[in-house]
Amino acid sequence: MSTTNLDTWRDLPAAQQPEWPDRGELDGVVAELQGLPPLVFAGECDQLKASLAAVSRGEAFVLQGGDCAETFAGATAENVRNKLKTLLQMAIVLTYAGRVPVVKIGRLAGQFAKPRSKPMEVRDGVELPAYRGDMVNGFDFTPESRRPDPARLLRAYHSSAVTLNLARAFTKGGYADLRQVHAWNQDFVAESPAGRRYEQLAREIDQALAFMRACGAEPEEFHTVEFYSSHEALILDYDRALTRIDSRTGLPYDVSAHMVWIGERTRQLDGAHVEFFSRIRNPIGVKLGPTTTPEEAIALIEKLNPDNEPGRLTFISRMGAGKVRDALPTLVEKVQASGAAVAWICDPMHGNTFEAPSGHKTRRLDDVLDEVAGFFEVHHALGTHPGGIHIEFTGDDVTECVGGGHAIVEEDLALRYETACDPRLNRGQSLDLAFRVAELYRNT
Repeated sequence: MSTTNLDTWRDLPAAQQPEWPDRGELDGVVAELQGLPPLVFAGECDQLKASLAAVSRGEAFVLQGGDCAETFAGATAENVRNKLKTLLQMAIVLTYAGRVPVVKIGRLAGQFAKPRSKPMEVRDGVELPAYRGDMVNGFDFTPESRRPDPARLLRAYHSSAVTLNLARAFTKGGYADLRQVHAWNQDFVAESPAGRRYEQLAREIDQALAFMRACGAEPEEFHTVEFYSSHEALILDYDRALTRIDSRTGLPYDVSAHMVWIGERTRQLDGAHVEFFSRIRNPIGVKLGPTTTPEEAIALIEKLNPDNEPGRLTFISRMGAGKVRDALPTLVEKVQASGAAVAWICDPMHGNTFEAPSGHKTRRLDDVLDEVAGFFEVHHALGTHPGGIHIEFTGDDVTECVGGGHAIVEEDLALRYETACDPRLNRGQSLDLAFRVAELYRNT
């Protein structure tokens, strides 16, 4: 593939881009970003691609998750540690239940931009640009805050660097030790009202670890984990500025993250996002909603993975609990029949959002679980591999989604509703989900 045509996307319609007030200011920021060091390395992207190839063959499972939209203020050691802790706790349960490696991908270190259904927001007769994430503008409803500011692209880069540095330190420095992570799960099982349901599984994991210890088995994998970053590559000027030519291969990689994905609102076949993604060599994802046709899915494969490279392309279905069992089977069936090497993972969050009477956007954990169950049912009926889950969660005890072992009801939402955009599962709800997915594995 030619590495000289990285800007062909500029001639195509680009959805969900900010209206930058000063193009010259943006050009200056882009030039500065182009001179900064990579956040990740091409070899790491290839390593993730190999792991995702195993997912497409049914030999591994993806756990991808993190904030709906990261904030600059959230790039703290405590926040990063809590998210990693929750992700690692979920991963150990899924690894044991699924009997396959779990590929751990954070929705972090770059998830600073969000697509919006409307470009403007009106409050009390005042109209201002919608909040598009900290990478673009501020959350406060003032003209100054909502003005798209290119300098925020630089802040996004530096916040991502801090977050990645913390993630690498935690995952390589002993914090991810398997026995310690399992001890956290035992605490959750003991404390959670739903915990008794998970006691047997937790006990089995404990016995397996004790057996390994008795055998003197101390593999390196017990003490460190491979952890990858990902985000929706929405603001094309940012991701293009962080695209580099790999010195090993001469091929272009978007070094802002190991994996990037195209959202449901930006996957137009003749649009700028699909064109840009077709040029970079990272593992990539595409969100597919319930209106996606098999023909569109096949066309995306032909455009984004013409060489049918395993691990290159992941389809992330986001159907909604009420539609997944009807909308997904034909897609999976036709893609499978085409011979395409695609990994399928389930985003059970974005199709299940509703507004509570209080005005808060929220999701029911039961709907999230039902969509995951439907995803598993579809794949098992077709003999294909349910390759993973993609969730929005936080390691904190927020009150943004309803349900769970420590049941949150709609009246509780205002207590700790802290998201910058969409509602996230809290730590307890996330672990509930992991144990329930483990049950789905065991029941098939």
